[in-house]
Amino acid sequence: MCPAKNKIKVLFVCTGNSCRSQMAEGWARHLRGDIIEPYSAGVWPVGVHPRAIKVMAEAGVDISDQTSKHFDEFLGSDFDFVVTLCDNAKQQCPVFPGKAKLIHKAFEDPVAVIGSEEQIMHAFRKSRDEIKTFIETLPESLESEL
Repeated sequence: MCPAKNKIKVLFVCTGNSCRSQMAEGWARHLRGDIIEPYSAGVWPVGVHPRAIKVMAEAGVDISDQTSKHFDEFLGSDFDFVVTLCDNAKQQCPVFPGKAKLIHKAFEDPVAVIGSEEQIMHAFRKSRDEIKTFIETLPESLESEL
């Protein structure tokens, strides 16, 4: 395992820091924790969504201790990459000083899905799985996005 100082620091940002960015942080810690130091934040944080916690737990990843944070909390931090996961976050995300490279990789918001519980949970699982696939490509895919 690499020492923390050699890890790539990545901030995942979405609107509410309730679902997509929380899943990305959880997957990055679970799948790439040896090389990535992940964080998540939101434009308007609203708390971690219970369905996000549930579908991640189904996949064996516990995000129940993660908290919803505003990206302002990280403005003084030195990130290698800031990854926006929705168009709104891309438009609202501030410029991070230093070496941080801004990458945009949008995913549909499962919180916006209206329908039966089964349809909503399907949307959360779809987002979870798509985000996992993206995280599995890190950090190499981040460099290729530049």
